[in-house]
Amino acid sequence: MNTKNNKRKRESMQKIEQVLIEFLQTKELNQISVSDICKKADLNRSTFYANYVDIFELADTIREKLEAEVSELFKDEITEGFNSNNYLVLFQHIRENQIFYRTYFKLGYDEEYKIWQYDYNLAKKHFGDRFIEYHIEFFKSGLNRIIKIWLQNGCKETPEEMFEIIKSEYRGREEFFADK
Repeated sequence: MNTKNNKRKRESMQKIEQVLIEFLQTKELNQISVSDICKKADLNRSTFYANYVDIFELADTIREKLEAEVSELFKDEITEGFNSNNYLVLFQHIRENQIFYRTYFKLGYDEEYKIWQYDYNLAKKHFGDRFIEYHIEFFKSGLNRIIKIWLQNGCKETPEEMFEIIKSEYRGREEFFADK
């Protein structure tokens, strides 16, 4: 294959993806056309269609890239089957890639896909089989909401402060219920 063409194709795809992300900061996906993207990217429609079936496939490509990046952050844990609960790495990645996470949430992928995995075995260890699905969903939804608020506020707090918030929620769980 011609390396020059591969480079050109990659550059075109990056341009198209970047333009969609930019548009999504002010518009909904259904308000963006292929023509809008091509005009702003200064590319032909044929270039778009040579790489993507439609805007939805383009959005899915962006989602897949972000999910792959997050998986890469925790690849050792996934490979070795343990959970360090080190969300600091995640918060650092979010701060460095805010626009991608805003796009991910805006497209509603957090409802359909979860970019962070919950360690079912760890939850089972702490909670047994009692209401474990509720606990997992509570944690995932809570984490998603905290991240959304943090992004809406421009990530003012440091990743370390956000990690402390998550850790304090875990520490506070036993103390809260001990008083009841």
